[in-house]
Amino acid sequence: MTSVLIVDDQVLIRAGLAALVRAAPGLEVAGEAATGEEAVELAAHRRPDVVLMDIRLPGMSGIAALERILAEAREPKPKVVMLTVFDLDQYVYAALRSGASGFLLKDTPPERLLAAVESIADGEMLFAPSVTRRLVEAYAHRPDPVVRATPVRLASLTGRETDVLHLVGRGLTNTEIAARLMVSVATVKTHLNRVMAKLGLTSRAQAVVLAYESGLVTPGDGPSPEPA
Repeated sequence: MTSVLIVDDQVLIRAGLAALVRAAPGLEVAGEAATGEEAVELAAHRRPDVVLMDIRLPGMSGIAALERILAEAREPKPKVVMLTVFDLDQYVYAALRSGASGFLLKDTPPERLLAAVESIADGEMLFAPSVTRRLVEAYAHRPDPVVRATPVRLASLTGRETDVLHLVGRGLTNTEIAARLMVSVATVKTHLNRVMAKLGLTSRAQAVVLAYESGLVTPGDGPSPEPA
């Protein structure tokens, strides 16, 4: 059972998220908090697997609470998903620097939010599609890009590794990639680990950026084709 701590200063949103989690099989509510201070205290005592936390909280901000939660948590540390109505770059970067495992907008459909919780509990990182696009745009225009893709580098990948990188670039989770390619999630993780090693990447975000910089994925692409 995956336990989820819900943090939001708006009562209706907090109650709605709690009801959504309680109704989902395999998930349970570890607690509810209205402030960053309460979130830090509950995280320490309840030790949730995942924290769903608003980035804008009264007093201690969501990002400050994220830093405290991770700094004070015993292993295994909780995975923290930041929720907001804004997809502003500075929030994304601050959340990434502070160790967030995901960043979703509050208008995310319920089924996608629950899928995000499950994926993040399994160790994945997840970002709302609009956030992924902003990350790609920002990294692609940096004077010193995190990665610099070339056809030679991508040539080191097998066909299936290239397929996995393409789908990661499209924002699919490991579970979704496994379904698309008709393989197991463990196989997807193996392929992705090999991609990361071959291309010298250290994060899934870098893999997304490389997929765009290399032309493997382009802004505005339609859904990836089903495998033959």
